Amino acid sequence: MSAGSAETRRLFLDTPVTYLKGVGPKRAEALLRLNIATAGDLLFHVPHRYEDASTVASIASLEPGMDATVIGQVVSKGVIPTRKGLRIFQAVLRDGTGMIEVSWPGQPYLDRQIQKGETLLVTGSVRFFHGRQMQPREFVNLGDDDEGTSGGRVLSVYPATEGLGVKAIRALIDGYIDQLLPLVVEYLPPSAVARARVPLLPAALRMVHRPTSIAEAEEGRSRLAFEELLFVQILMRRANALARARRNGIAFENRRDLTSRLKGALPFELTGAQVRSLREIFADMCSDRRMHRLLQGDVGSGKTIVALFAALLALENGRQAAIMAPTELLAEQHLRTFVRLLAPFGIVPLLLTGRLPARERREAAERMALAAPLLVVGTHALVQDATTFARLGLAVIDEQHRFGVEQRKALGGKGERPDVLLMSATPIPRSLALTLYGDLDVTVIDELPAGRLPVPTRVVPAAKRPDHYRWIVEQVGAGRQAYIVCPLVEGSESVQARAAEDEADHLAAGPLSEVRVGCLHGQLPAAERLDVMRRFAGGALDVLVATTVIEVGVDVPNASVMVVEDADRFGLAQLHQLRGRVGRGSEQSYCFLYESAEPTDEGRARLKALVEHASGFDLAEIDLEMRGEGHLLGRLQSGRSELRHARLSRDRRLLEEAREDARTLLDGPGDPVVETAADERFGAVIAGLVRG
Repeated sequence: MSAGSAETRRLFLDTPVTYLKGVGPKRAEALLRLNIATAGDLLFHVPHRYEDASTVASIASLEPGMDATVIGQVVSKGVIPTRKGLRIFQAVLRDGTGMIEVSWPGQPYLDRQIQKGETLLVTGSVRFFHGRQMQPREFVNLGDDDEGTSGGRVLSVYPATEGLGVKAIRALIDGYIDQLLPLVVEYLPPSAVARARVPLLPAALRMVHRPTSIAEAEEGRSRLAFEELLFVQILMRRANALARARRNGIAFENRRDLTSRLKGALPFELTGAQVRSLREIFADMCSDRRMHRLLQGDVGSGKTIVALFAALLALENGRQAAIMAPTELLAEQHLRTFVRLLAPFGIVPLLLTGRLPARERREAAERMALAAPLLVVGTHALVQDATTFARLGLAVIDEQHRFGVEQRKALGGKGERPDVLLMSATPIPRSLALTLYGDLDVTVIDELPAGRLPVPTRVVPAAKRPDHYRWIVEQVGAGRQAYIVCPLVEGSESVQARAAEDEADHLAAGPLSEVRVGCLHGQLPAAERLDVMRRFAGGALDVLVATTVIEVGVDVPNASVMVVEDADRFGLAQLHQLRGRVGRGSEQSYCFLYESAEPTDEGRARLKALVEHASGFDLAEIDLEMRGEGHLLGRLQSGRSELRHARLSRDRRLLEEAREDARTLLDGPGDPVVETAADERFGAVIAGLVRG
């Protein structure tokens, strides 16, 4: 646009896009689909990726088998039909070194979008098919702009929409950016910008739209990311402050009766991290503010014993405590552990699951109706409407990510505002996001018990299976036990994956015929399931072929081998949980991963991460990066979040700075400009959370 001085004076950040030259009704409608209604919105519509033309290959250098990016001018194009009815759009690109044919199978519509004479940036694989040919994974239409062919230029790729491509958006922004940037005023406190080591807002916007390098574009993005993280922190802290003000709870007294007796009776020493966790939890429970705390710890770090100490604090204050587990198997195992540890004190825990016979359920209800100290361990049955507590003081939710929001809320809603403790062994993206942003107080057990050996993890090639089965037999001969986990209960025609029942029969009759093989899955009757697990724990079975029913909480110290069939089909957190079922004794343990028949690149990436990383916290961050953080303030647990610029997987430093600055701003006199901007960006969402 050639903008005169009069038009320059009339342009403001809130000028509707319909007043911009080249924006008619149809283009305005397309811009609105991109949430661009004003000139300011246009300025803040920043590229979502960049292509560095300095890494672009010349067409003459391309060889079959290469993966490359080229820039070339369209010298010819057309749609070619095939015998099978597939229509292929083909274009011939030329740069200063030569020409190459580019082919898009099944995309004939590109013939309307790509014109002869336009310049394309194309990334894809090179193959030989009647000569050299590229098949693009992606491309950018640079229009008549061929400056990128000179090398060294960073090409901005903007989010686009139907009827408004990257080329048109780039031209529109480029035509107005020089007029809009002087209108932008930095409003964050200078101290916050300096501490975060990010550029001022006008400079950052110039960097993201017209970067001289990828590094400069990233520097500009970091300023926008910091602003978003600061806004979210301000609003979440305000929401948390409101929630805390309403969170009147039970003020327990640390009598040091049952808790001290348990500590003295334990056959092991608590780790320093467990002691620190108990101090934080006890401080919460002994305040008059209702506890709402997340206890994070890696697999085998000892979260269950911490929960038991918290339960005993409630009991010695004359209250009841409930511990909810996601599976009956885990609830039953917790019960056995608690019965063994609490027997010297005359405390008899109660089990409540959906499969209890009617008589036992009535007896359980009678005990819970008494205003006497009681520890209840159960499953989803604890949150049913018919389940009532006389004096519930503490609600513990184990493996909290396995429950829905409403189920967690329902247990916390039992009794008279009981304290709530959530536990998680491997943070999943949503849990990690809530930890970083949320209204939970957080305790982390970052130390494993003494003597825990690392569990070597390997991917076993298909050709090595026979040798590997013989090795498992040798391990059993040496007194060890093994798990073999399958993704299915029984065979399926639609899913090519191993099934536990079929695999157990196959192994028992073939490669593992010399050892005792059992099968365990969630469709077995509860009594049979418990019997199989007892036989395995007692040594009557050598190999347990199972589904992921053993994923959480199953503790058999003598089991030292974990084999996961079709491992690339499982999520990273699930694989880490399965690995955590071994390595719980004094012997060296191992985890082996068998790939499926047709593993995906994403599946193989998960297996590689598991092989290379032992820490659940490290794997949580990798999982976050692979899947995306989801809707941090909503319900989706993967994919893109509401944040446009910040990403938790790469902006941890900025997040920490934002948290500290939000605390400083809110503890001080406040900054109306900053808080107003935060309200405008995320206020409605936060208000919904507070009301909820």
